[in-house]
Amino acid sequence: MVADMEELGFDSIWLPEILSAPAGDPLTGLAFAAASVAKLKLGTTMVLPGRNPVRLAKQLATLDRLSGGRLLVTFVLGLAQAGELAALDVPRAGRGAMVDEALPLLRRLWSEEAVTHRGRWNLDGMSLQPKPLQQPLEAWLGGIAPATCERVGALADGWLPAMCTPSEAAAGRAVVEEAAARAGRVVDPEHFGVSIGYLDEAPTPELAAALARRLGRRGPDMPAVALEDVVPSGPRPLAELIGRYIEVGFSKFVVRPIRTPGSWRGELERLAGAVLGLQR
Repeated sequence: MVADMEELGFDSIWLPEILSAPAGDPLTGLAFAAASVAKLKLGTTMVLPGRNPVRLAKQLATLDRLSGGRLLVTFVLGLAQAGELAALDVPRAGRGAMVDEALPLLRRLWSEEAVTHRGRWNLDGMSLQPKPLQQPLEAWLGGIAPATCERVGALADGWLPAMCTPSEAAAGRAVVEEAAARAGRVVDPEHFGVSIGYLDEAPTPELAAALARRLGRRGPDMPAVALEDVVPSGPRPLAELIGRYIEVGFSKFVVRPIRTPGSWRGELERLAGAVLGLQR
Protein backbone atom coordinates (compact mmCIF):
# COMPACT_ATOMS: atom_id res chain seq x y z
CA MET A 1 0.00 0.00 0.00
CA VAL A 2 2.69 2.54 0.94
CA ALA A 3 4.59 1.84 -2.30
CA ASP A 4 1.39 2.49 -4.27
CA MET A 5 0.69 5.68 -2.30
CA GLU A 6 4.16 7.03 -2.99
CA GLU A 7 3.95 6.12 -6.68
CA LEU A 8 0.55 7.79 -7.09
CA GLY A 9 1.67 11.02 -5.42
CA PHE A 10 -0.06 11.02 -2.04
CA ASP A 11 1.55 13.21 0.61
CA SER A 12 1.29 10.94 3.64
CA ILE A 13 -0.15 7.79 5.15
CA TRP A 14 -2.13 8.08 8.40
CA LEU A 15 -2.59 5.25 10.89
CA PRO A 16 -5.01 5.92 13.75
CA GLU A 17 -4.87 4.45 17.20
CA ILE A 18 -8.07 2.58 18.07
CA LEU A 19 -7.02 -0.16 20.44
CA SER A 20 -10.10 -2.34 20.00
CA ALA A 21 -10.14 -2.12 16.19
CA PRO A 22 -8.80 -4.97 14.02
CA ALA A 23 -5.79 -2.90 12.96
CA GLY A 24 -2.12 -2.73 13.80
CA ASP A 25 -0.37 -0.47 16.28
CA PRO A 26 0.27 2.86 14.51
CA LEU A 27 3.89 3.37 15.58
CA THR A 28 4.86 -0.16 14.58
CA GLY A 29 3.07 0.22 11.26
CA LEU A 30 4.65 3.60 10.56
CA ALA A 31 8.11 2.25 11.36
CA PHE A 32 7.53 -0.46 8.75
CA ALA A 33 6.30 2.17 6.27
CA ALA A 34 9.30 4.41 6.95
CA ALA A 35 11.68 1.62 6.01
CA SER A 36 9.64 0.67 2.92
CA VAL A 37 9.45 4.02 1.08
CA ALA A 38 11.63 7.11 1.01
CA LYS A 39 9.30 10.10 0.56
CA LEU A 40 5.86 9.37 2.00
CA LYS A 41 5.23 11.24 5.25
CA LEU A 42 4.07 9.25 8.27
CA GLY A 43 1.03 10.48 10.21
CA THR A 44 -0.83 9.17 13.22
CA THR A 45 -3.74 10.20 15.41
CA MET A 46 -2.75 8.87 18.82
CA VAL A 47 -4.58 8.77 22.14
CA LEU A 48 -2.45 10.88 24.50
CA PRO A 49 -4.19 10.28 27.88
CA GLY A 50 -2.96 7.05 29.43
CA ARG A 51 0.55 7.28 27.97
CA ASN A 52 3.76 7.93 29.86
CA PRO A 53 5.15 11.11 28.22
CA VAL A 54 8.79 10.11 28.65
CA ARG A 55 8.33 6.77 26.92
CA LEU A 56 6.16 8.37 24.23
CA ALA A 57 8.68 11.16 23.65
CA LYS A 58 11.38 8.53 23.13
CA GLN A 59 9.27 6.50 20.68
CA LEU A 60 8.25 9.48 18.56
CA ALA A 61 11.72 11.04 18.55
CA THR A 62 13.23 7.73 17.43
CA LEU A 63 10.69 7.28 14.64
CA ASP A 64 11.17 10.85 13.43
CA ARG A 65 14.94 10.43 13.30
CA LEU A 66 14.88 7.00 11.63
CA SER A 67 12.42 8.24 9.01
CA GLY A 68 14.49 11.29 8.11
CA GLY A 69 12.08 13.75 9.70
CA ARG A 70 8.88 12.51 8.05
CA LEU A 71 6.72 12.11 11.18
CA LEU A 72 3.38 13.94 11.59
CA VAL A 73 1.68 13.70 14.99
CA THR A 74 -1.89 14.50 16.02
CA PHE A 75 -3.05 13.67 19.54
CA VAL A 76 -6.66 12.97 20.51
CA LEU A 77 -8.41 12.59 23.85
CA GLY A 78 -9.67 9.12 22.98
CA LEU A 79 -13.36 8.22 22.98
CA ALA A 80 -14.03 6.41 19.73
CA GLN A 81 -14.69 2.99 21.26
CA ALA A 82 -16.45 2.25 24.51
CA GLY A 83 -14.20 0.70 27.15
CA GLU A 84 -10.85 1.87 25.78
CA LEU A 85 -10.38 4.65 28.34
CA ALA A 86 -11.32 2.30 31.15
CA ALA A 87 -8.78 -0.21 29.86
CA LEU A 88 -6.15 2.53 29.97
CA ASP A 89 -7.23 3.52 33.50
CA VAL A 90 -8.09 7.02 32.30
CA PRO A 91 -11.11 8.82 33.81
CA ARG A 92 -13.15 10.50 31.08
CA ALA A 93 -13.34 13.75 33.04
CA GLY A 94 -9.59 13.92 33.54
CA ARG A 95 -8.41 13.57 29.95
CA GLY A 96 -8.07 17.26 29.25
CA ALA A 97 -5.89 17.88 32.29
CA MET A 98 -3.61 15.03 31.22
CA VAL A 99 -3.13 16.61 27.78
CA ASP A 100 -2.56 20.04 29.33
CA GLU A 101 0.36 18.64 31.32
CA ALA A 102 1.71 16.03 28.91
CA LEU A 103 1.91 18.08 25.70
CA PRO A 104 4.20 20.84 27.07
CA LEU A 105 6.27 18.15 28.76
CA LEU A 106 6.74 16.31 25.45
CA ARG A 107 7.97 19.54 23.83
CA ARG A 108 10.49 20.07 26.61
CA LEU A 109 11.79 16.49 26.36
CA TRP A 110 12.23 16.92 22.59
CA SER A 111 14.13 20.21 22.86
CA GLU A 112 15.81 20.66 26.28
CA GLU A 113 18.94 18.92 27.44
CA ALA A 114 17.60 18.16 30.94
CA VAL A 115 14.01 18.40 32.13
CA THR A 116 12.83 18.81 35.71
CA HIS A 117 9.08 18.65 36.25
CA ARG A 118 6.66 18.23 39.15
CA GLY A 119 3.10 17.07 38.65
CA ARG A 120 1.43 13.88 37.49
CA TRP A 121 4.87 12.84 36.27
CA ASN A 122 7.94 13.80 38.31
CA LEU A 123 11.23 14.25 36.47
CA ASP A 124 14.62 15.23 37.90
CA GLY A 125 16.98 16.38 35.17
CA MET A 126 15.62 13.83 32.67
CA SER A 127 17.59 13.84 29.42
CA LEU A 128 16.05 12.34 26.29
CA GLN A 129 18.29 11.14 23.46
CA PRO A 130 18.14 11.04 20.52
CA LYS A 131 16.21 14.23 19.87
CA PRO A 132 13.76 14.32 16.95
CA LEU A 133 15.30 15.30 13.64
CA GLN A 134 12.54 17.89 13.20
CA GLN A 135 13.09 20.84 15.51
CA PRO A 136 10.50 21.48 16.56
CA LEU A 137 8.60 18.22 16.17
CA GLU A 138 5.10 19.63 15.80
CA ALA A 139 2.11 18.23 17.68
CA TRP A 140 -1.44 18.83 16.47
CA LEU A 141 -4.66 18.07 18.32
CA GLY A 142 -7.90 16.51 17.09
CA GLY A 143 -11.46 16.89 18.38
CA ILE A 144 -14.21 19.43 17.80
CA ALA A 145 -15.55 20.31 21.26
CA PRO A 146 -15.20 23.99 22.25
CA ALA A 147 -12.79 23.10 25.06
CA THR A 148 -10.62 21.26 22.54
CA CYS A 149 -10.52 24.28 20.24
CA GLU A 150 -9.38 26.41 23.18
CA ARG A 151 -6.68 23.84 23.97
CA VAL A 152 -5.46 23.83 20.37
CA GLY A 153 -4.97 27.58 20.47
CA ALA A 154 -3.21 27.48 23.84
CA LEU A 155 -0.95 24.47 23.26
CA ALA A 156 -0.92 22.86 19.82
CA ASP A 157 0.74 23.50 16.46
CA GLY A 158 -2.34 22.65 14.41
CA TRP A 159 -5.90 21.32 14.42
CA LEU A 160 -7.28 18.19 12.75
CA PRO A 161 -10.99 17.72 13.62
CA ALA A 162 -13.33 15.09 12.18
CA MET A 163 -17.09 14.70 11.71
CA CYS A 164 -17.68 18.43 11.39
CA THR A 165 -19.26 20.54 8.66
CA PRO A 166 -17.29 23.28 6.88
CA SER A 167 -19.22 25.93 8.82
CA GLU A 168 -18.40 24.19 12.12
CA ALA A 169 -14.75 23.95 11.07
CA ALA A 170 -14.68 27.68 10.31
CA ALA A 171 -16.26 28.52 13.68
CA GLY A 172 -13.81 26.24 15.48
CA ARG A 173 -10.87 27.85 13.70
CA ALA A 174 -11.98 31.25 14.99
CA VAL A 175 -12.00 29.87 18.55
CA VAL A 176 -8.53 28.38 18.04
CA GLU A 177 -7.09 31.65 16.76
CA GLU A 178 -8.69 33.69 19.54
CA ALA A 179 -7.33 31.32 22.19
CA ALA A 180 -3.88 31.43 20.58
CA ALA A 181 -3.90 35.24 20.64
CA ARG A 182 -4.80 35.26 24.34
CA ALA A 183 -1.87 32.91 24.99
CA GLY A 184 0.52 35.08 22.99
CA ARG A 185 0.81 32.43 20.29
CA VAL A 186 0.06 32.13 16.55
CA VAL A 187 -1.12 28.90 14.91
CA ASP A 188 0.22 28.73 11.36
CA PRO A 189 -2.66 29.46 8.91
CA GLU A 190 -1.62 26.34 6.96
CA HIS A 191 -1.99 24.15 10.04
CA PHE A 192 -5.73 23.63 9.86
CA GLY A 193 -6.99 20.35 8.45
CA VAL A 194 -9.88 17.90 8.54
CA SER A 195 -10.05 14.12 8.77
CA ILE A 196 -12.80 12.90 6.43
CA GLY A 197 -14.29 9.42 6.44
CA TYR A 198 -15.94 8.65 3.10
CA LEU A 199 -18.03 5.90 1.55
CA ASP A 200 -17.71 4.34 -1.89
CA GLU A 201 -21.51 4.40 -2.30
CA ALA A 202 -24.63 5.06 -0.28
CA PRO A 203 -24.47 3.30 3.11
CA THR A 204 -26.58 0.30 4.03
CA PRO A 205 -29.27 0.97 6.66
CA GLU A 206 -27.12 -0.79 9.27
CA LEU A 207 -24.03 1.27 8.46
CA ALA A 208 -26.05 4.48 8.32
CA ALA A 209 -27.41 3.73 11.80
CA ALA A 210 -23.91 3.06 13.15
CA LEU A 211 -22.59 6.30 11.67
CA ALA A 212 -25.57 8.21 13.07
CA ARG A 213 -24.70 6.87 16.54
CA ARG A 214 -21.13 8.07 16.02
CA LEU A 215 -22.42 11.49 15.05
CA GLY A 216 -24.50 11.53 18.22
CA ARG A 217 -21.29 11.21 20.28
CA ARG A 218 -19.67 14.32 18.84
CA GLY A 219 -20.21 16.17 22.10
CA PRO A 220 -22.99 17.58 24.29
CA ASP A 221 -22.54 21.09 22.89
CA MET A 222 -22.50 20.05 19.23
CA PRO A 223 -25.72 20.38 17.18
CA ALA A 224 -27.14 17.53 15.15
CA VAL A 225 -25.98 17.31 11.53
CA ALA A 226 -27.06 15.20 8.59
CA LEU A 227 -24.84 12.24 7.74
CA GLU A 228 -24.30 13.37 4.15
CA ASP A 229 -22.97 16.72 5.39
CA VAL A 230 -19.88 15.10 6.93
CA VAL A 231 -19.63 11.63 5.30
CA PRO A 232 -19.59 11.92 1.49
CA SER A 233 -20.61 8.93 -0.64
CA GLY A 234 -18.44 8.61 -3.72
CA PRO A 235 -15.34 10.37 -5.09
CA ARG A 236 -17.08 13.43 -6.53
CA PRO A 237 -18.97 14.32 -3.32
CA LEU A 238 -15.69 13.82 -1.43
CA ALA A 239 -13.86 16.26 -3.70
CA GLU A 240 -16.73 18.74 -3.44
CA LEU A 241 -16.67 18.57 0.37
CA ILE A 242 -12.91 19.13 0.42
CA GLY A 243 -13.47 22.16 -1.79
CA ARG A 244 -15.90 23.62 0.74
CA TYR A 245 -13.33 23.18 3.52
CA ILE A 246 -10.72 24.90 1.36
CA GLU A 247 -13.10 27.85 0.94
CA VAL A 248 -13.14 28.40 4.72
CA GLY A 249 -9.36 28.25 5.09
CA PHE A 250 -8.49 24.58 5.63
CA SER A 251 -5.63 23.05 3.65
CA LYS A 252 -4.71 19.61 5.07
CA PHE A 253 -6.95 16.57 4.55
CA VAL A 254 -6.76 13.02 5.82
CA VAL A 255 -9.23 10.97 3.76
CA ARG A 256 -10.13 7.46 4.87
CA PRO A 257 -12.51 4.85 3.46
CA ILE A 258 -15.07 3.78 6.03
CA ARG A 259 -15.50 0.40 4.33
CA THR A 260 -12.40 -1.67 3.62
CA PRO A 261 -11.86 -1.71 -0.16
CA GLY A 262 -11.77 -4.98 -2.06
CA SER A 263 -8.57 -3.72 -3.74
CA TRP A 264 -6.42 -1.09 -2.10
CA ARG A 265 -4.60 -0.36 -5.37
CA GLY A 266 -7.90 0.18 -7.15
CA GLU A 267 -9.20 2.40 -4.34
CA LEU A 268 -6.01 4.48 -4.29
CA GLU A 269 -6.18 4.99 -8.05
CA ARG A 270 -9.82 6.05 -7.81
CA LEU A 271 -9.06 8.35 -4.89
CA ALA A 272 -6.07 9.86 -6.67
CA GLY A 273 -8.22 10.67 -9.68
CA ALA A 274 -10.80 12.38 -7.48
CA VAL A 275 -8.73 14.46 -5.07
CA LEU A 276 -5.03 14.71 -5.97
CA GLY A 277 -5.81 17.43 -8.48
CA LEU A 278 -6.58 19.61 -5.45
CA GLN A 279 -3.12 19.00 -3.99
CA ARG A 280 -0.50 21.73 -4.20
